[in-house]
Amino acid sequence: MMRFRSAGFSRDEAAATRGTFAIAAREAMAFARQGMLLRHDVAHPVIPQGVAAGDDLVVFLHGLFATAGVLRPLRAAIGRHVFPDGRLHTAALNYFPGPGVATIAERLRELVAPVPRGARIHLVGHSLGGVVARYFALEADDARVVQTISLATPFAGIASAAWLGLETGRDLHPRSAVLRRIVVHPDAARLPHLSIVAGADRLVETPVAHALPGGDVRIMEGRGHNTLLFDDEVARAVEARILERRRLCREGQGGR
Repeated sequence: MMRFRSAGFSRDEAAATRGTFAIAAREAMAFARQGMLLRHDVAHPVIPQGVAAGDDLVVFLHGLFATAGVLRPLRAAIGRHVFPDGRLHTAALNYFPGPGVATIAERLRELVAPVPRGARIHLVGHSLGGVVARYFALEADDARVVQTISLATPFAGIASAAWLGLETGRDLHPRSAVLRRIVVHPDAARLPHLSIVAGADRLVETPVAHALPGGDVRIMEGRGHNTLLFDDEVARAVEARILERRRLCREGQGGR
């Protein structure tokens, strides 16, 4: 019978190895689950019905090489709350690889255009979607947008993304004008943001360094880049942030 110590492994090293395998397994399962969801919500955006003044709308934005379908579990977990003074709706936008952040943001503008004044919009983006959400929120100067939330979004950029030869990839380069604009925008400090970081993200080095400067940060240890999409704790964190922001806005402490 092989023992870890006789093979040159201490108990701590063996535990760390098992932990690494567990993280990799969860990420692989998340990637497979994402693959099964890709075919959904592709042809048309998920548009909410009956949003009224006083309601809250949560718009979900997916990452590169994904579709709005991968956000179905997270959207379902957030649910549709009904309050005495309004409801919580969800929506999702689909976009294919290629167009840059500004182009996708324009499509987002079209999606939310019918939402009435007096409704509040919360933008939640995974990976690239977090960049789109923040860029739109700052550039549109839309008073309905009350916060942005990102999941595993590389705000510090990914140098290798430019090799894709896509405008989107160029926008994700560490020295891109889009990422710089997000950080130095004059309204950046006035619009709340939460970066939910995958502590075991292998897409980037030092994942926490990719959180948006000046925003709130929550690190999900032991989770990979795609695992965040299907993690119950992540869903609860997003939901809690939305409900807290709604409460502050209702009490006149929203700031926008």
